[in-house]
Amino acid sequence: MTKQSFMKGTLILLAAGIINRILGFIPRITLPRLIGAEGVGLYQMGYPFMIVILTLITGGIPIAVAKLVAEAEVENNESRTRHILHLAMGFTFAISILFTIISLVGAHWISNHLLTDARVYYTFLCMTPIIVLVGIGSIFRGYFQGKQNMIPTAMSQVVETLVRIFTVLSFAYMMLPYGIEYAAAGAMAGVMVGEACALLVLYIHYLRSRKSTATLLKATIGTNALVGRLAHLKQLLTLSIPITGSKLVGSCSYFLESILIIRSLAAAGVATKLATAQYGILQGMIIPILLLPSALTYSLSVSLIPSLSEAAALNDMKTIHARLHQSLKLALVTGAPFVMIMFVLAEPLCQLVYGQSQISPMLKMMAPVALFIYFQAPLQASLQALNHPGAALKNTLAGSIIKLALIFWLASQPQFGILGAVMAINVNIMLVTVLHWHSVVKLLGFRMQLIDFAKVGLAMLISGWASHLIMYTHWLDNETIRFVASGLVGIALYIYCSLLFRIVNRNDLMRVLLLGRKLIK
Repeated sequence: MTKQSFMKGTLILLAAGIINRILGFIPRITLPRLIGAEGVGLYQMGYPFMIVILTLITGGIPIAVAKLVAEAEVENNESRTRHILHLAMGFTFAISILFTIISLVGAHWISNHLLTDARVYYTFLCMTPIIVLVGIGSIFRGYFQGKQNMIPTAMSQVVETLVRIFTVLSFAYMMLPYGIEYAAAGAMAGVMVGEACALLVLYIHYLRSRKSTATLLKATIGTNALVGRLAHLKQLLTLSIPITGSKLVGSCSYFLESILIIRSLAAAGVATKLATAQYGILQGMIIPILLLPSALTYSLSVSLIPSLSEAAALNDMKTIHARLHQSLKLALVTGAPFVMIMFVLAEPLCQLVYGQSQISPMLKMMAPVALFIYFQAPLQASLQALNHPGAALKNTLAGSIIKLALIFWLASQPQFGILGAVMAINVNIMLVTVLHWHSVVKLLGFRMQLIDFAKVGLAMLISGWASHLIMYTHWLDNETIRFVASGLVGIALYIYCSLLFRIVNRNDLMRVLLLGRKLIK
């Protein structure tokens, strides 16, 4: 089996993540044009409930599998590796089947009472097989991660995205004549096919890895085998339960958020169909634009955890501070131009991407908060790497409680409506990021120079002013060309200001060029 170094494995996942973000945006752009905001709302509405189930099934077990397999690899104990894999696979498959049956039996009740729109029933039915597919796939990914082989995970992600682009759009188009609820269900069936193909890729890689393994697994029977299985199960559960609990807070918050938004809009006098459409706009159209630059910060967080863990083991505070400062500065500098474009060019951006300029107020409201999103990932990774996941859990829980309370209060008022939900989500993002920042500062005595924030802010103002001037001065009738010119000039001016104000220096540029060269290779 191919085994990569940490840096090579990180670069593989980063390249796959960038490809998936770019390709994955194709159906997000075209699906609203095909089935409309209301259809996207039906398509998105079942996801929060499904994420809660998937968190219960896969929240911590894949990470536990990766850790235990890595330990077995150090011992060169292939037998133990196989036992861990088979035990985790059997356990996950069993609970996946259980939750799938529960979801299928209770689909009518869930659609009518929890998801607030009975039309989501068919979408929910198409979604339930994903439980088993994702559950099994997550174990394979944990297994390969423990083997330090990131190629199967990266390939499965790219294949899943490529298949999903075709199947989601084609299935939705074929089902559209039967009604919008069937079109949404068709799109979800396309997602299911994509997950099945991803699992097939992982299984093929697993079969190849078995053939290339020199050590044969010998079956063991009797009391020792039973004791060994129980010990491995205890290890899996001991490692996975705390991680699952931490992730469950976020997924439950997301699920309750979807219910509260629809019910609060209904209390404000918004009809069910319109409430579903507004929810679809927020979760299926606005949020994906905000999260597009987060591929970099996510990969950065994955790389940050082992780096900080190693430095913490050596009690090397200088390296910890340096790595954290580099990560946060990179998140700030790279995220800022995207925030500028999303705020200044919100209306033409929504028109170009979705053909709906009227949804731009949501994007404009959330754009400034996007910087907090990009900061949040490295801060949370730092707390986990430094053995303080409890602090991250408390911060997330506090933010979730306040967010849900604000959604109920603001979105139920007719003068706010869906914008009240946007305000509540903004408060949650800012609060959790600030609490993470406070926890890191308290833990490490960490500081960032305020002058960096001032310089980035000034660069954003200058480039944003230029973008606004080019976009909204009618020097050309073609709005698309004005938008492209405005964005390019804004980004170019931001880069120039970054060099002029010494936000980035020659060494930073060399690192970026070196990273790009490695990605190309």
